Amino acid sequence: MAPPQQPKARADVYRRLIGFLRPYWKQAAFAYLSVLFASLLNLYIPQILKDAIDQGVEGQRAGALFTAAGWILGIAVVRGVAAYGQRYYGEWLTHRVAYDLRNQFFNAAQRLPFAFHDRSQTGDLMSRATSDITETERFAGQGLMDLTASLLLLGGVIVAMVLESFSLALFALIPLALLLVLTLRFGMVIRPRFKRVQEQMGQLSSTMQESMTGIQVVKAFARETDELKKFNAANEDWFAKRFGIIKIWANNWPTFTFILLSSNFLLLLVGGPQAIEGTITIGSLFAMLAYVMMLNGPVQRLGFLVNMAATSGASATRVFEIIDTPPEVEEQENPTVLQDTLGAVTFESVSFGYEGGPRALDNINFEVEAGQTVALIGPTGSGKSTITNLIPRFYDPASGVVRIDGHDVRSLTLHSLRKHIGTVLQDPFLFGVTIAENIAYGMPAASPDAIVAAAKAARAHDFIMEFPAGYETVVGERGVTLSGGQKQRVAIARALLYEPRILILDDSTSSVDTETEHLIQQALNVLMEGRTTFIIAQRLLTLKNADQIFVLDGGRIVERGRHDELLAAGGFYRSIYDLQLRDQEEFAALEAQLREHAGTGHESPDRPPVRPKVLAGAVEEGRN
Repeated sequence: MAPPQQPKARADVYRRLIGFLRPYWKQAAFAYLSVLFASLLNLYIPQILKDAIDQGVEGQRAGALFTAAGWILGIAVVRGVAAYGQRYYGEWLTHRVAYDLRNQFFNAAQRLPFAFHDRSQTGDLMSRATSDITETERFAGQGLMDLTASLLLLGGVIVAMVLESFSLALFALIPLALLLVLTLRFGMVIRPRFKRVQEQMGQLSSTMQESMTGIQVVKAFARETDELKKFNAANEDWFAKRFGIIKIWANNWPTFTFILLSSNFLLLLVGGPQAIEGTITIGSLFAMLAYVMMLNGPVQRLGFLVNMAATSGASATRVFEIIDTPPEVEEQENPTVLQDTLGAVTFESVSFGYEGGPRALDNINFEVEAGQTVALIGPTGSGKSTITNLIPRFYDPASGVVRIDGHDVRSLTLHSLRKHIGTVLQDPFLFGVTIAENIAYGMPAASPDAIVAAAKAARAHDFIMEFPAGYETVVGERGVTLSGGQKQRVAIARALLYEPRILILDDSTSSVDTETEHLIQQALNVLMEGRTTFIIAQRLLTLKNADQIFVLDGGRIVERGRHDELLAAGGFYRSIYDLQLRDQEEFAALEAQLREHAGTGHESPDRPPVRPKVLAGAVEEGRN
């Protein structure tokens, strides 16, 4: 799979963030007009103070002081209204951008191919969706507006100072120019460090998510202390990176403050004698000092906003990496909608390899007629799951063609293709909602009667009704409140309600008891009826009933046929049978014998039923 695409340049990241404001240009226009208006009013205040000093204090005119006070009061009122517009729409835009960005991110994560999720850590994706988007939103809305206000005020003050006294402005602006250069340099230094901090936060989230997901295993093996050490190491690494930024900030901030105050020093050093000599008025000197002091807030905010912009740029880069990752499985132009399919499946010279690994499939050829059951058997890594993953286009083959009813699956819309394919895994995933919602996940508009009918066919209705809330029982995260067999039957009911033409099953029931296995097998028989079925087979009964058995080894089909034919051939299938499957046949025969014996009255009716472990021991004893 192609690696996540990096933005071409830093400017592209910020330009793209600003682009999120485009749909809301009216709100943005009102907010930025408020910023402009407030900045212009701020620039007028030193001029009012200048007139108050020159005409009111120096000229001994009390009316001038009252007039100045009235102007300042009026400006305060108008600025309050403008500040409200700036703050209200700034916050609105901030959270609206976050809303849109989060939707884009989630949509991209949903559409990314299986290959991406195979190697991505869930915790890191969660960190990007939460922490990184939060950092991004702070700048895209209110942060960008504050930066604009600071730059407007900075530019306006420089122009006002030059107009007031060009010579004094030159002295005052020399330190400010140096301050601007150092601030920009500070942003360039700190931005990549923030990206490393955010990446470490993703690693920290992954460590926590993995430990929380596997908490039962952690507790079962008493590994709480070791997990804490692992988390603490990741947390310390995050703190070390963050502390590095704190040190840079602490080293630069006093310098910024010193440079800013040095402007006042130069103004008093040069402008003071001029005011005494009468070259400039005292009001003009005071106005120049007021302009410099007015820069104190914006310049300090500028440092903070550069810091915010650096953090936001680093976080936005991580978010856009996911949004920009191209899906490997893409629909062709004008794809065909698959309708009323029969379910015939063909593999023509199909080869495939996972990224960074050897070939998982090598020149696979087979035809499966509609309604047939195909069992896939072979050692771990032989390619069984890969075959079943290529049918719904979770991956595309490196070479060759996969066809359904003669259609190349790459020519079909993904939605219509997967609408005809149902999957039931050995460890099915259930959502933390009600049982009814889990059954209806593929068909959310299904009626309650249809949900119950599917549950009955899947042999799930009886245990569901034992819960006080019945079908409205919330199963908890990943279906934790249900047993393995119950989850599997709910998953089978979900597939039944979906009514697919092609089924992909992992029929391993080794983790459930004999009674549950029998119920699951009954449910699977109902589910498979009349459907093309691919089963990753673990049970002998499945293999005996299959229309075709594909024996895989090293990514190739080394044998194919029916159960009796393959046994008679005495090849690789016979070896698997002798090593793994003969026990099941002997076990089933002994179980049937004991049941028959119990039915003839030779077994005491008070005797408890023979459990699987007892039967297994009897088989072993018979061998010895």
